[in-house]
Amino acid sequence: MNRKIILFIFIFLATHTTILAQEFYKRDRKYVDTATFMIWISPAFSVQSPFGNGYLASTFNFNYNIGAEITAKTKSNWTFGVAFNYMFGSKVKAAPKDILGDILFYHQISEDEIIPVTFNGAGTNSMVLTYEGRYWYLGGSVGKVIPLDRWRNSGLLINVGAGFFSHKINFTDPYHFFPQIDQKTYRLGYDQHSSGIALNQFFGYMFMQKRRVLSFYVGIELWQIFSKPDRGFIFAGKYKGPTNELKRKFSGLVGGKIGWVIPFYEKRRVATFYTY
Repeated sequence: MNRKIILFIFIFLATHTTILAQEFYKRDRKYVDTATFMIWISPAFSVQSPFGNGYLASTFNFNYNIGAEITAKTKSNWTFGVAFNYMFGSKVKAAPKDILGDILFYHQISEDEIIPVTFNGAGTNSMVLTYEGRYWYLGGSVGKVIPLDRWRNSGLLINVGAGFFSHKINFTDPYHFFPQIDQKTYRLGYDQHSSGIALNQFFGYMFMQKRRVLSFYVGIELWQIFSKPDRGFIFAGKYKGPTNELKRKFSGLVGGKIGWVIPFYEKRRVATFYTY
C-alpha cells in the first residue's frame, strides 16, 4: 500500500478517535472515573521517519512499527511498562552496489522501487533479490497520565523509555541464486547489522473509556538510537572493512503512534454525581 495512503489513514484514525473520546465524555456527564491501579496490554502501530547521520538514518527510509507493551498504572497515575517493537517496510537508501558489492553484476531500479534485478555469474538467467530494513527493540518505560477533568484515568500521557535496539538489512532470495546471501556465514557480511542503546519519548492523549475495552492512546513518538555495526566485517559500501574501530553514531526516528489499551486487571472505584 502507498505510504501516503498509510499516513492519511493514520491521521484520519487519530483525529476521529479523539473526537469519539470527546463524545463519550459528553454522554456520561454524571460519571466520575476515579483513578485506580490497573494493568493493561497495549498493541500499537506507528509510522516513522528517520533523521540524523547515524548508521540507521543513513541507510534506511520511512518505516512501519508494530509493538506490544504490558503496563501497570498506579492510583497516582504513574505508569511502568515493558515493550517490544518490530519495525519493517523500510526501503534502503544506499545503491545496490553499496549493499551487494562484488556479487552485483547488473541492476535496474524503477522510480518507486529498490528491487535489484541481476544476472548470475554466467550471465544467462535473470534473478531477483529484494531487501528492506528490519529493526527490533526491547525495553522498559515510565510515564504519567495527567487528567484534565473528572475522568481521572484519562488525560495527557507522557512516557519515556530506554532499551536495546537492533537494525539490519533483510534479504529475500526466493530462487536461491545467491550463495553469499543464502549462506548465513556470508550473509552476515552484507546485512550491516547494528545495535545499541535507544531512548524514546511519547507525548499524546490517553482515553480510558467506561467500558475499558474501548480505551486507546494517540500521539507523537521520538526515538534516539546510538548504534554501531557489530558483525565484525562489512563486505561492501561506505563502511567496507573491519567494524571494530567504528564509533557509535546517533540516528533518530519521529512519527505518529496509536495504541489500543486492553486492561486485564483493575482495582476499580467508581463514583456517580446525582442532581436534584
